[in-house]
Amino acid sequence: MLALTCPTQSYDWGSTHAIPGFQRQEADGRRVAEVWIGTHPLGTARVSDASGQEKLLTDVAGELGFMLKVLAAERPLSIQVHPDATRAAAGFAEEEAAGVALDAPDRVFKDPFPKPEMVYALSTFDTLVGLRRTSEIMRILDALDHPLTDQLMAGLVETTGFTGIVRLIEGLIASPPSPEAVTEVVAGCQKALDAGRDVKRAFETAVELAEACPGDVGVIVSLLLNRLTLQPGEAAYLATGIIHAHLRGLCLEVMVSSDNVLRAGLTTKHIDAPGLVRCLEEGTSRAARVEPIVFNYSTDVFAPCDDFALSVTQSSPADPAGVALPASGPRLLVCTGGEVALANRRDEVLRLGRGDVAFADDSDGELRVAGTGEIAQAFVPGAGGRGQLFDLI
Repeated sequence: MLALTCPTQSYDWGSTHAIPGFQRQEADGRRVAEVWIGTHPLGTARVSDASGQEKLLTDVAGELGFMLKVLAAERPLSIQVHPDATRAAAGFAEEEAAGVALDAPDRVFKDPFPKPEMVYALSTFDTLVGLRRTSEIMRILDALDHPLTDQLMAGLVETTGFTGIVRLIEGLIASPPSPEAVTEVVAGCQKALDAGRDVKRAFETAVELAEACPGDVGVIVSLLLNRLTLQPGEAAYLATGIIHAHLRGLCLEVMVSSDNVLRAGLTTKHIDAPGLVRCLEEGTSRAARVEPIVFNYSTDVFAPCDDFALSVTQSSPADPAGVALPASGPRLLVCTGGEVALANRRDEVLRLGRGDVAFADDSDGELRVAGTGEIAQAFVPGAGGRGQLFDLI
């Protein structure tokens, strides 16, 4: 077992206090958006050896196929889609062959890997995820009575269902409406709210987003997406091709080790409209709740796919001998509350407080956790370890 020091990412949508507080540190005014826990080359964790020398986790563990993040959103993230394995490999190869620098503003594929991910809420967590039903979108657009929404309505009448909604998104991001038109639609949303009318929080969401990103095409795209609130301890699985945008809150994200993102609004970053539409077309509109598997009376396991899983274990003085954690092989662990002692099969002990992070490998064997706290563990599930998925909406 090794304690890790992990890099943070400071994006403009991050929180000035959530992650510093989670890590038991003083805030310094920076917007800290993410903690990266893993071996991705754009943000690799570090370990200290017996002599106190730091080295990359990659030097100890090799390249891990999964990673864990702590994410804190105070403002909305970009509306985005992640590619599947085929699209990621092809896109990465194309940009490499074209000589696009890895840090270029218009670089889309940072690696050749897909990016399915799961969100586990540490606080109340708001997000937009997946496409609304056609009938629901029509109700929303019909209530706004604006030339832009009338045009979108006509397009959806002409081509209904998933394909029709994707065509709307394609047209919006390829030829964005004017900021004035977006502002007028938002005014219609506010008028409806003032009259006590909304359709599953669509108008409320558009008004909120317009405050953060006035005039942005993403405000209009948001009308087509489901608004979802996860409570602490709930998880959602975002397969590749699922359009989404996190709005606010603190969560853990576990994913394939990738940083491939295609954007559709609420951002000043590069938007690749054709690439995003291809990802949407190859994906699905379905978002899924991850129903946990009960490993023992103290542990829930969220295992939505074969690529990664997350266990969450609570320990207390009621278990003086400690609670066994599931899984073997390489594991990334983060203490999400209280103080715990982590022990491996050699009876080596690593003490962790809230926000502290560790790595364990197969040589550590079964891990046990004692103390009064909670620990989350990311790992690759074994055969037959996948949990059930249920529609979120």
